[in-house]
Amino acid sequence: MLHTSNDIKNPGLRTLPPGVERYYVRGGGLSVIEVSAEDKIEIVNEEGKQICEIIVFNSKGKSDLSILNLKENANGDFSRRAINNDEKISKLFKKKKLDLNKAKSSIIFSEDCFMGEKITLTSKDKCIVMIAAPSNAMNVHEQNPPTDLTIFLNKAKFENIDEQFILPDPLSDPIIEQLVKRKTAETYEVKVGEYIQIIDPGGRQCSDFLAFDTRKLNDGIENIIDDKATRTFMGGAYPGPGLFSKFYDGDHEGMIEVVRDTVGRHDTFNLACTSKYYEDMGYMGHINCTDNFNNRLDKYDINSRKSWSAINLFFNTAIDGNNVASFDEPWSRPGDYVLFRALKDLTCISSACPCDVDGANGWNPTDIFVRTYSKEKKYSKAIAFRMKTDSEPKLTQETGFHKKTSELTRNFVEYKGFWLANNFTNSGTIKEYTACRESVIATDLSPLRKFEILGPDAESLMQYTLTRNIKKLSVGQVVYTAMCYENGCMLDDGTLFKLGQDNFRWIGGDEYSGEWLKEQAKKKNYKVWIKSATDHIHNIAVQGPNSRKILEKFVWTPPIQPSITELEWFRFNIARIDNETGTPIVVSRTGYTGELGFEIWCHPKDAVEVWDKVWEAGKEFDITPLGLEALDMVRIEAGLIFYGYEFNDQTDPFEAGIGFTVPLKTKEDDFIGKEELVKRKANPQKKLVGLELVGHEPAVNGDCVHMGRGQVGIITSGMLSPKLGKNIALCKIDVKYAEIGTEVEVGKLDGHQKRIGAKVVPFPFYDPTKSRVRA
Repeated sequence: MLHTSNDIKNPGLRTLPPGVERYYVRGGGLSVIEVSAEDKIEIVNEEGKQICEIIVFNSKGKSDLSILNLKENANGDFSRRAINNDEKISKLFKKKKLDLNKAKSSIIFSEDCFMGEKITLTSKDKCIVMIAAPSNAMNVHEQNPPTDLTIFLNKAKFENIDEQFILPDPLSDPIIEQLVKRKTAETYEVKVGEYIQIIDPGGRQCSDFLAFDTRKLNDGIENIIDDKATRTFMGGAYPGPGLFSKFYDGDHEGMIEVVRDTVGRHDTFNLACTSKYYEDMGYMGHINCTDNFNNRLDKYDINSRKSWSAINLFFNTAIDGNNVASFDEPWSRPGDYVLFRALKDLTCISSACPCDVDGANGWNPTDIFVRTYSKEKKYSKAIAFRMKTDSEPKLTQETGFHKKTSELTRNFVEYKGFWLANNFTNSGTIKEYTACRESVIATDLSPLRKFEILGPDAESLMQYTLTRNIKKLSVGQVVYTAMCYENGCMLDDGTLFKLGQDNFRWIGGDEYSGEWLKEQAKKKNYKVWIKSATDHIHNIAVQGPNSRKILEKFVWTPPIQPSITELEWFRFNIARIDNETGTPIVVSRTGYTGELGFEIWCHPKDAVEVWDKVWEAGKEFDITPLGLEALDMVRIEAGLIFYGYEFNDQTDPFEAGIGFTVPLKTKEDDFIGKEELVKRKANPQKKLVGLELVGHEPAVNGDCVHMGRGQVGIITSGMLSPKLGKNIALCKIDVKYAEIGTEVEVGKLDGHQKRIGAKVVPFPFYDPTKSRVRA
């Protein structure tokens, strides 16, 4: 069969069959969709054990379940509360004059429905359908998180068009709504503090952006964003949401700040396209962004230019290792956007780039849409996190502990869809590191992915998907393990908590690990549920020599559970704060620091109380908050691995330095990757080793490691160890050179012009016998 470029997969473009629309109902939330006669609504219970409540309103705004052939079997109290708590949906109900007070509701799905169960409803008439996923707040001691529903609306009548045009709902009431038609440009003005949302409705479409200081423009001064000043002050190719978020002008004054970005790939190096760009390729007279800018800016008496140094939103550019500039199709998906906040009164112009001679706009120029919003409304800073390429974006969230940590620092970085502190204002990385080694720290690790695994085949599933022998676990025990693909390479690492005979909690680093577990359960036809609890269980780690003394002050455990004093390494207990009726928590003797330590797991609504309890109990020990920078230091010293550094999906557990998680001799049961892991262990190619470097220049991830001219390894992580007084690194190296005492060189610059002497040393570097963590 002959294949063409039309056969290339494009999951990033949200490709659905013609006439099919996809919606989501978040666990504990609701969604509202407008339905026409003969439309079909398919509701998918992705994780099972989640009821669904439906309310239907006819064209007159009256409740009428019969339109979907449903019968009343619930009072709709959850939906009414949810609507009243959702400002946007509440406004919609008032606008549509929907009579909510007399609304009747129908519950579909049972409380024990299976993963992936589907129900299809056909509409008899035009109506508005409200679909909810009711649930109470999860108790951390239980395994009942509310989970998502997926809705597919199959339209009976639709216009079959080749292009997508997905326009997200306004963030609030817009001041301006401006369509920038393909191959054109449009101007608009904003006041200081107002917001600018630039949307790519079709996906893979570039939009050049210029902003002039209006006050200076009125004085005849053409002052625009300076890309070079911006890169210099922000320390990156372009700003993003967070601390380094501003675009500057040539006078070093802030012009706009980035509040949200659902794409994360733009360009600040190249000019907006010009007539010369096309002429050099033989396309004389081709329409271009520069001419479009000149024409539209003429009304402001702004001088025409041969080229404009614009901010090229959604333009996907790069500079490779040979210093060659390149570009490719944009990363933007239909409906993606960037949200700016004006730091001055601005005169702006946005284009819908006309380039159709290469892949800069995916070979098909489409429209751009601009909205502006009042400064009175505040929007959270966020980027978009997607579990998979075709997943709906989730905006960056604040953890339950953010209210407390944000009082101590402004230096937050995005990690796995959450904001985490990088370091803290009145301590700093070295003090935080030292406190962990000498006294006690608290650090927010809530982005860890949590999944509830329950059902009669739960143990069989975990035995099959994890490398450890899960059958040896007792209730109350935790085990660290790897999760591998069929080729023996690692998908994730994490810990498994055994809560009961058929009840487990998987805590890993990658959200996809939950999806992977569902796929394997389906293949094996196991009766098991895998329910995501990440948004319902947040956690802090309390680590350091004094950590036990802090928890002993306020953690209550029932007589059948071990007390904090009795709790051993890799065990957990079901606990409460202060007394038997206090706030529920789970406390585990685990951590990521190489020190004596614990992790406290709670519902996000209880996070502030947990933090305050820890902080009050820790005052006598001068407890210190710890950010990601210091956490990285202590985990490197302790020889603990991190995805993207010590391992990835091309690394097996032996190469990652955690071969102890693969008990090939004692685990007789089959598990995913076992056959390949037997071969890999017998024929090792790489090994994770410790290095000790000369001098004071640390190695960093990606530095090459040489024996003479040939490269024999690569640095995965490195640091200057204050406690050990040494320059140390973790290195993935050819097994031939992995023997302790072997002398190698770490390459800097081009790998050859500068070499740092190093030798292979034992690791973990710190507490190699683990006497402290076992204390």
